[in-house]
Amino acid sequence: MGLALFRDYGVSWDEQVEHYYGVVSIKYIAKHLHPAAVQTGHEAPDLATFPDRDHGPAFEITVPIISRLLTSDSPRAYLLTRHLLIFSLSVLGTWALYRLGRAQFQDWRLGLLGATALVISPRFFAESFYNGKDIVFLALFTAAIYVLTLLLLRPTVTRALLLGLLTGLAIDVRILGLILVALTLGMLVLEAVFRPRTEVQRRRWLSIGVLYLAMAAMCTVSGWPYLWAAPLSNFLDAFQRLSRYPWLMSNFYLGEFVPSDQLPWHYSLVWILITTPVPYTAACLVGLVAWTRTLLRAGIAGLATRQNRLDLLFAGWLLGPILLVIVLKSVLYDGWRHLYFVYPALLLFGLRGVQALYRASRRQRTWRRVIVAAAVLATLEVGHTVVRMILMHPYQQVYFSFLPARVAEQYFERDYWGLAYRQGLEWILTQEAAPHISVSAPNPELIDNNTLMMSPEQRQRILHMPRQDDQYQYFMTNYRWHPQTYRDSVGQEVYSITADGIKILSVFKRR
Repeated sequence: MGLALFRDYGVSWDEQVEHYYGVVSIKYIAKHLHPAAVQTGHEAPDLATFPDRDHGPAFEITVPIISRLLTSDSPRAYLLTRHLLIFSLSVLGTWALYRLGRAQFQDWRLGLLGATALVISPRFFAESFYNGKDIVFLALFTAAIYVLTLLLLRPTVTRALLLGLLTGLAIDVRILGLILVALTLGMLVLEAVFRPRTEVQRRRWLSIGVLYLAMAAMCTVSGWPYLWAAPLSNFLDAFQRLSRYPWLMSNFYLGEFVPSDQLPWHYSLVWILITTPVPYTAACLVGLVAWTRTLLRAGIAGLATRQNRLDLLFAGWLLGPILLVIVLKSVLYDGWRHLYFVYPALLLFGLRGVQALYRASRRQRTWRRVIVAAAVLATLEVGHTVVRMILMHPYQQVYFSFLPARVAEQYFERDYWGLAYRQGLEWILTQEAAPHISVSAPNPELIDNNTLMMSPEQRQRILHMPRQDDQYQYFMTNYRWHPQTYRDSVGQEVYSITADGIKILSVFKRR
């Protein structure tokens, strides 16, 4: 399905910037490994002066190399390659979630149910084609957690090295991959305390932990050129920058513009609630309640059971990052995408909820009808979500689980990625026969980005015109930072795109 759909999506706000960072990093690598290959006066700046040099570049380094090797040298070929690679990694994350569910519940059907739920998550489905930061990080994080469960089952050198590799890659995409280090070390300590019977076995866990840390550190430095000159100090600099990330613009939240460094504590929780299908959220809450009851009944002694220790791992994966963001008052923007990597853990607790309800229906006849009715309603709602995804294509990224379209427009961000600009530009090209068409927008980067998906002839016809010049023929907007309607001064609305009733793009033409 992905192979049939990956060409349908537009170009998101960040893609050209992220590609540029990849090129800057490749230039830095070439300059150190093969200086003669770097042309004098190459347009890419030096890494030392690049403002985003402390972002993890592993994926952005890989995409241009693969694109150059396998495709023609064109922006469209690069972008399609990029979207296909992001999708391929999302498949890896889906497979890892299936394996985790199967291993934890000893039932391939529950594993498959969890993987299916990830696919039938509209926002994640769409972003699996263009979000090269959060979806790639989610996939690597989930794969690393799966390898961690294998390592806990049977500690081998190969598994420790593979986990270190995945941890390093995750950190080289987003520095929040450090959470993997904390989760891994915590689980190794639990295994050393509750599992082995001899001092020799405890030393085995210690050696596995040291090997894992060494591999993770080596892979992190190897895949992040910014760290090469001064690994420790540059890494600490990047970490400090994460804690005070300088994105000081406003989020449209609950009908108001709120500075990104002054968000209320419930910002991420509300976004999770309104963008996750209701049956998944309900099942997760049931699963968390069931896990809490088990934990309270068994106490510390319950950690002697492998399943309980894995439940604790998944709880740390789900709740730890969310609590960390709330306590530290972290800078967030564009909804909860910075926390996307906890979503597989949410689905795993959803599977725990499904299992708990099934067992309750087998034990208590009085609850059986209620649980069966709830299961039927949940199945119908998931089916309805599938229908909505089909009708919204390719704009599933503006899915809201239960909010009416008008409420979503009035209180929350819409197409903040700007993908609808592609279809808007394509429509304009079909309406005008002139060799050049002047187009303006509040966010000109979205025009530039989405013209890259077009042929050279089509790109030459689109002339970006600053809004201040007042000489444009067409004006486009995705209502980012301007959710209200526009005055007639920008022109007459001649075309619009809606997704599930939500207006995500308007095209105005000057009289």
